[in-house]
Amino acid sequence: MRHSARLLAAAVVAATVGIHAQQNFVPKKPTDADWAAVAKLPDFTGVWEVAFGGGGGRGGGRGRAGGAPAFPAGPQLTPAYAEKRRANVDKHAEDTQAANCLPPGMPGIMGQPYPMEFLLTPGLVTIVIEAYSQVRHIYTDGRPLPDDPDQKFFGTSVGRWENGTLVVDTVGFSPQTEIVSNTPHSDKMKIVERFALTDPDTMTIETTVTDPEALTAPYTTTRTLRRHRAWTIAEYICEENNRNSVDQNGKAGINIKK
Repeated sequence: MRHSARLLAAAVVAATVGIHAQQNFVPKKPTDADWAAVAKLPDFTGVWEVAFGGGGGRGGGRGRAGGAPAFPAGPQLTPAYAEKRRANVDKHAEDTQAANCLPPGMPGIMGQPYPMEFLLTPGLVTIVIEAYSQVRHIYTDGRPLPDDPDQKFFGTSVGRWENGTLVVDTVGFSPQTEIVSNTPHSDKMKIVERFALTDPDTMTIETTVTDPEALTAPYTTTRTLRRHRAWTIAEYICEENNRNSVDQNGKAGINIKK
């Protein structure tokens, strides 16, 4: 019994050491100087909406910046991943786990037609995304990117400020996320974003995706966001009264009786 207890204690200590080793960085309590530094950063705070050319979005066209997001023809895929994309399309594009309320993750979540709120605090930019009630953390406290990141829908994001532009590197994505619709990625995918204000109520986000296994060249898109100073983030519960689903065979369905 004592031997088992010692083994259990050793396992707990080892796990604790492992957790601390993975963190690689211990945040410190913000000082008055830290808050003063935040006050000097570009004003990203408030609720923003992706600007589309027509229709969609909670605003219903209200207060949009002109022009649709600038999308290139599409990512240039390696032969192996082009075949994977064709296989996904053949299985029907609508048969995705989004029907079961799984969020699109990065990079797609940043282009959803729903508002998002930016919160700036010392060492951290927090993005509260109305779609799927998601919260994204961008660490600006000097920590490095993890060498062996957990695979998550948003990945792990580390940012830095360069002449008023927030530059964000993100790694470690769930295999359930996609570069674009029906287009998978490898575990080597990396995303670099550049957030910048073009006027007090307009933000651009340039997003570049690289993946040495899936892409033959970097894939870059640019989105424009418009600030809505009087808006707040609404509650979004995808599971409530959800009529869509994907069964265990990957077939999408709808329940019209709810």
